[in-house]
Amino acid sequence: MAQRSGPPPIVFILGALLLAGGGYWYFVMQKPAANSPTSVTTTGTAPKSVPAGTKIRINGSTSMITINENLKKGFEKQFSGTTVTAGSGGSDSGIKDLLAGKIELAAISRPLTPQEQSKGLVAVSIATDKIAVVVAKINPFTGTLDSQQVAGIFQGKIKNWSELGGSPAPIQVVNRPEKSGTNKSFQELVLQGQKFGKTSNITTLPNDETTGLLRALGNNGIGYATYSQVANQQTVRSLPIDGTTPDNANYPYQRSLFYVYKNPPNPAAQAFIDYATSAEGQKAINGQN
Repeated sequence: MAQRSGPPPIVFILGALLLAGGGYWYFVMQKPAANSPTSVTTTGTAPKSVPAGTKIRINGSTSMITINENLKKGFEKQFSGTTVTAGSGGSDSGIKDLLAGKIELAAISRPLTPQEQSKGLVAVSIATDKIAVVVAKINPFTGTLDSQQVAGIFQGKIKNWSELGGSPAPIQVVNRPEKSGTNKSFQELVLQGQKFGKTSNITTLPNDETTGLLRALGNNGIGYATYSQVANQQTVRSLPIDGTTPDNANYPYQRSLFYVYKNPPNPAAQAFIDYATSAEGQKAINGQN
């Protein structure tokens, strides 16, 4: 009787199962996140009820103005009799007010420092955000930049658009103030922790406000802002960086946005954070109230 050659049938069965499992992992489990200016994995469960009369005060990053407003609308709609107020004095101002007991939550666009953590502050990531590098639509530069060129511009090493393939004209850099969380995130993401330049073509705004920054761009200016605040602007455009624009998932300048409370959180702060990180809150963040 001839001896059977080759592997037994069970080998083929196991191989087919492994291939099927691998395909499921690649196409389902590894599916990239949606190309949204703000998205986060849902981790919380919205509270079933919140006492009427509950008041939640928030202050912090200008990058979170829209998020705060969307969550305010959704929270007050879902929990009748509650009140949410939100300011936008900058991340550092939000932390200062939180430590002083003036607010329940600080909205910040940067991670907490070790010193802030040592004071009992806890940050909860509620969304991801992309920082766009922007110029006015009237700016004649229509090229693209790589990360090294962006760093060179904001460190004062590249001062003329002709160095980037554009027409000869000085580059006017419009920077955000140091108290801005977006300033700190940009410094880490783009400058790799190095300092911003101090050259004469770099202007630092006194207040952390995106509207003022966009107005200051003029014909030859360049600045940066949270993408969700400039995506629909009619006067500016985002420059492609490393061959991709902020509406793509692989855009290089991305950071987390946080709500911060002082531990232990009071019931109002906890309720709002639970809502913000729930499925309902995530829909509200993206304007689906």
